[in-house]
Amino acid sequence: MNLMYKSTRSEDGLVTASQAILQGLAADGGLFVPTELPKLSLSMEQLSKMTYQETAYEVMKRFLTDFTEEELKDCIRRAYDEKFDTEEIAPLVKADGAYYLELFHGATIAFKDMALSILPHLMTTAVKKNNSREEIVILTATSGDTGKAALAGFADVSGTKIIVFYPKHGVSPIQEKQMVTQRGDNTFVIGIEGNFDDAQTGVKRMFGSAELKERLLRKGFRFSSANSINIGRLVPQVVYYVYAYAKLLGEGELTAGELMNVVVPTGNFGNILAAYYAKHMGVPIGKLICASNENKVLYDFLSTGCYDRNREFILTNSPSMDILISSNLERLIYHIADDQASVTVELMERLKNEGRYTITEGMRAKLSDFRGGTANQKETGEAIARLYEKTGYVLDTHTAVASYVYEQYRRQTGDTTKTVIASTASPFKFARSVMEAVDAGSGALSDMELIDRLSETANVPVPEAVEELRTAPIRHDRVCETEAMQAEVERILGL
Repeated sequence: MNLMYKSTRSEDGLVTASQAILQGLAADGGLFVPTELPKLSLSMEQLSKMTYQETAYEVMKRFLTDFTEEELKDCIRRAYDEKFDTEEIAPLVKADGAYYLELFHGATIAFKDMALSILPHLMTTAVKKNNSREEIVILTATSGDTGKAALAGFADVSGTKIIVFYPKHGVSPIQEKQMVTQRGDNTFVIGIEGNFDDAQTGVKRMFGSAELKERLLRKGFRFSSANSINIGRLVPQVVYYVYAYAKLLGEGELTAGELMNVVVPTGNFGNILAAYYAKHMGVPIGKLICASNENKVLYDFLSTGCYDRNREFILTNSPSMDILISSNLERLIYHIADDQASVTVELMERLKNEGRYTITEGMRAKLSDFRGGTANQKETGEAIARLYEKTGYVLDTHTAVASYVYEQYRRQTGDTTKTVIASTASPFKFARSVMEAVDAGSGALSDMELIDRLSETANVPVPEAVEELRTAPIRHDRVCETEAMQAEVERILGL
């Protein structure tokens, strides 16, 4: 089967997987979705005997059908190699009755590494497949993790430049230092005086500007995205949930066909959408539990059917979830509207003009597998402390939101289905908030002293990605107002 892709906002125009990866965002502002959700070609029992890399191939070949076997296996081999500090790539750790899928063993100690390790290879392969002559400019907004993972993935990749915008006062000290110390002659990092939604809106505006696109082409450039709006970011995330189920089956923790629930700390909705795709591929997933912090726009949407971004934006200690416009939700909206682009267009226009929209009861009925939960900063700290005191296992602030929501869900429903919690970042990335929860006397320590104290507390070595920050020089120090984002891009590219 040759699977094609189309925009969530148009009934016309099909593109191949490689073309969708190259473009990132559709010309009409929509997101690319497959014309149908493919099924796995192997049983879960067969998959249970496979490595992460082998599982990735079996999943991704169903979505990226214009890549040859040789091309796709080469991309996977290059992506999931010794840059990960564990041979398993994504270990499963059982703690207090739940299974934590550790997605943070890559070069930047966050789950974004898992997909952003392979995206540059998919993209450079796509360039060759489509005889593209333009230099690819990766233009990305980040709430903290995508930026560093994308920078690390694309640094010094021939034929590319990468420009990352991040909220200057909305990321953790470690997240910021990881970005501003990034090496690579083709890397550019800019802080903005605004929040993540401001950065994301500015990036989308540039993607949607026909005038800017024409000027780029004249200079030999074309934009693409490393955010999960790019289907080349989303597809590798589907692997997580196929692998997790197969792994638990292989270890005898699940029996064939037994349901598995999934809890995902959620901001831009890409990670939990990947679990939804895995379910539709044939993975026996029961509930998809969406965990939100105090920016609980998704929790409210799942509870009421109304998506409303007209609210205060709250800076929390789980900054990668500090999002009020969850871009990937558009893909789910399209699917539950029976693939009617006209419905998506209408709802996205309402979001743009009024800041809110409400889906129909028929659409809400198709969300029955989703549940929402929320945790504030106090509850997040309590979740970290509770699990540490009970098991010695230390969570980061995002995974702690998911852990709290899972406990809340289990108490409310009595549902004892075996559950995988997506552990999306290393606790070392948010050391101050983590240590405040488990060691109240550590508040006066410097950031790097906290790292060392956390290492002792968790009995885990300091990751190399953090260790190297002790002496890394600052390479990027530019800050701009949100309205000056395009001017910064034009300056970098010499437009």
